[in-house]
Amino acid sequence: MLNSSFNIDYFILLSAILLIVGVITTKFSTRMGVPALILFILVGMITGSDGLGIISFDNAKMAQLIGVFALIIILFEGGLQTKWATVKAVTKPSLSLATLGVILTTGAVAVAAKLILDVSWLEGFLFGAIVGSTDAAAVFAVLKGQNIKARLGATLEAESGSNDPMAMFLTISVIELILVDEASYLPLIGTFFWQMGIGLVIGLALGKLAVFAINRINLDSSGLYPVFALAFALLTYSATALVGASGLLAVYIAALLVGNSDLTYRQSIFRFNEGFAWMAQIMMFTILGLLVFPTQLFTFDIIWKGLLLSIILILVARPLAVFLSTINMGYTLKETVFLSWAGLRGAVPIVLATFPMIAGLENSQLFFNVVFFVVLTSCLIQGSTISILAEKLGLTGPKKSEAPHTLELVSIGKANAEIIEYEVSKATPIVGKTLNEIEFPKDVLINAIIRSSDLVTPQGSTVIIEGDILYILVAKQSKRELKNMLNNGSVLEIS
Repeated sequence: MLNSSFNIDYFILLSAILLIVGVITTKFSTRMGVPALILFILVGMITGSDGLGIISFDNAKMAQLIGVFALIIILFEGGLQTKWATVKAVTKPSLSLATLGVILTTGAVAVAAKLILDVSWLEGFLFGAIVGSTDAAAVFAVLKGQNIKARLGATLEAESGSNDPMAMFLTISVIELILVDEASYLPLIGTFFWQMGIGLVIGLALGKLAVFAINRINLDSSGLYPVFALAFALLTYSATALVGASGLLAVYIAALLVGNSDLTYRQSIFRFNEGFAWMAQIMMFTILGLLVFPTQLFTFDIIWKGLLLSIILILVARPLAVFLSTINMGYTLKETVFLSWAGLRGAVPIVLATFPMIAGLENSQLFFNVVFFVVLTSCLIQGSTISILAEKLGLTGPKKSEAPHTLELVSIGKANAEIIEYEVSKATPIVGKTLNEIEFPKDVLINAIIRSSDLVTPQGSTVIIEGDILYILVAKQSKRELKNMLNNGSVLEIS
């Protein structure tokens, strides 16, 4: 009994230490210009069996479970933060990159893997499929806060959010072909359309259901709304996966719909999922770091094979896929070069590399080690130079800055009112008017105005100017009328 209690306490202590170290490493990653996920992986490798020996972990199935769970959280948070107005303009190239681009990358890498790793053609295609997609966690983390042009950022985010299903489909399909002696290729076409089509339909359906439920069900505490939203993300994945469709695609589609809808307690939902996504990233990359053994990874055989495959992936396969997938889609040569360089590999390839291990394939450990090395190379070289390349190519937009203010709201139970955070744009109808001159709907009150970094106390003579952040208390029955009145502005958060 004492021994069992000690093990539980030891596990909780280790989890706390790993989370604290993971959070602190994000600060170092910003200063060092290295993606945080690399430092998370290093934490796992250092604390693992081949490092300090603090944690002994070699369970590929458990790592896969944690990885998939974390990917659901990360994709859901990424979809919530994605603005449909921005993504809509790049839907065609993003989908082309997420499908044709993955296939082209897979094929090019497969040829290289066949020759370099000395494996069969099917095993070569398996390796290509594993590293064929860009990684949502890596792309979202690296692009967050960067001032890269909106169109390019939207393309990369939409591609990384929607190409994981393609890579997973290809990986599982090739594994099945390897395991079955007389496998047929024709049924894979039907399987592909089923997975993507049904995944899209279920994602849209459950996304709409989530919005309806969040806005209509009056919960006792605002803290329950983020949990409610997250539950729909897990429901979306599981319901879709159980019918043999792409759960990851469904989650991203549902999150896109939820994030671009008018939500009750929007701020609480977004903040909770952002924090939870960070925790998922820390745990996932640390666990994946634990799964690798440095003594096996950093051998001459793995290093030269991994470096060569990384070079081919970064400089040949990815650019080839991007150039062919975005022909006649309005991208300049500089933009295409940037999209080619920004194809980060991250957690998804490592998680997919556990599938051959669980299936018991002959070269599964070799694949895992080489894939891991390729991911490290991609994150270190590409991840740390994305912003530099964007500046060199002249592809940066206005400097992004965090709002110099916060507003903490306390739930008052079932009060029939909300606070809206609203940013005044040049086209907003109320710009240039005093509060006395504005005919607000009934039960609407301006609580505070943030102008630059200053707090302005609202008075009747206060003039609304472009860039003001308004905090508006509004009765729920008047919210639609207020929204119609301010339809040329930008509602940032509803809490």
